Amino acid sequence: MDWKAAIETNRQALKRVLVTLVAMAGITGNADRTATLPRHLHRAVLRLLRPAEAAARRLIIVAAHGLVVTPPPARPRKPGANPAVPAPRSFGIAAVMPSAGFARLPAGRAAKGRATRTHVLPLFDPVRLPERARRRFVPAHAAPRICVPGATARHRLPPPPAPHDLLDATRLGLRLRALAAALDDLPKHARRFARWRARQSRSIAHNGPRRLSPLKPGRPPGYRLRPTHEIHGILADLHHFAREALTPPDTS
Repeated sequence: MDWKAAIETNRQALKRVLVTLVAMAGITGNADRTATLPRHLHRAVLRLLRPAEAAARRLIIVAAHGLVVTPPPARPRKPGANPAVPAPRSFGIAAVMPSAGFARLPAGRAAKGRATRTHVLPLFDPVRLPERARRRFVPAHAAPRICVPGATARHRLPPPPAPHDLLDATRLGLRLRALAAALDDLPKHARRFARWRARQSRSIAHNGPRRLSPLKPGRPPGYRLRPTHEIHGILADLHHFAREALTPPDTS
């Protein structure tokens, strides 16, 4: 099989889909500006972006086929005290916590990197754990109203979501830019994946925790049995190529 031809053909096809998504979303070059989109348009872009991201992940796997890299040696953990950072008094109390814990707080994250907002295309499909129970969710417009006649006023529920409600599209723009960056510099992301496979092999040798495959079991995200857009056919082809690239060679 001509892997180079398959990679370039599908890369150009994904770039055509990306141009369509960018035109639908109306993304500009200003990444710091908070963009909004109508709900129906936001959902339409997201329905095509999910399979496009899944196809790009599989294209990276195919591009990394046969690529061998040497991972850096594992860094041993350094035992020692974790420096403490005083938490802001905006929390209401004076507290002291480790710097790692402070960075996970909203105030710490904002202080750490408010100016730069970047996003990198993930190399792995999101996997839903079967043992995790799905949380029951009741939309605000359908929540039960409990009141005492003559004693409490009847609570007015918000209206149901409308197709033209404006939604924040900042993260949607970041995901589109991450997809564009992956398609523009495919060898870089192929090396990312090759380094992960090398670290995975080293972890298996030491019986460490590991993820066995970057692909989720079953159908890929955004897959459709009856394709309605070009991206669905691209995803089906690249899923087949990625599984072939991940299959170890027959040495018998």
